[in-house]
Amino acid sequence: ENRVKAVNQFSQLTEAGDLAAANKRISNILKKQKSAIGESVDQSILVEDAEQQLDSAIADIEQHCNTLFDQGDYTQGLQQLASLRTPVDNFFEHVMVMSDDVAQQQNRLALLNKIRKLFLRVADISQLHA
Repeated sequence: ENRVKAVNQFSQLTEAGDLAAANKRISNILKKQKSAIGESVDQSILVEDAEQQLDSAIADIEQHCNTLFDQGDYTQGLQQLASLRTPVDNFFEHVMVMSDDVAQQQNRLALLNKIRKLFLRVADISQLHA
């Protein structure tokens, strides 16, 4: 199947291990939330450079990835998602997801939720062993 082949190819990329680890972290953060997590991100309350860069990186590839996935081109779609490695790493290094500011917290969770949903269009790569 296309998805299995795509995940196998993705797992060979240098970004795969880091992105699998990031997806596991995202999954764990999202699982702990008791309330529903939104999908829309409010750019006006993205205050940290790292969260603005991640939001921008997602915006740059989201439409293209969804189009590729809709066409069944999971390999190209995952390669596009691999470009998120650096912005995701920077986000986790510089941004406190569980901010005391509830609006910021919900916004950051929505940002992570967008990433998770894009990857889940193909597979749960948090299960990949690095």
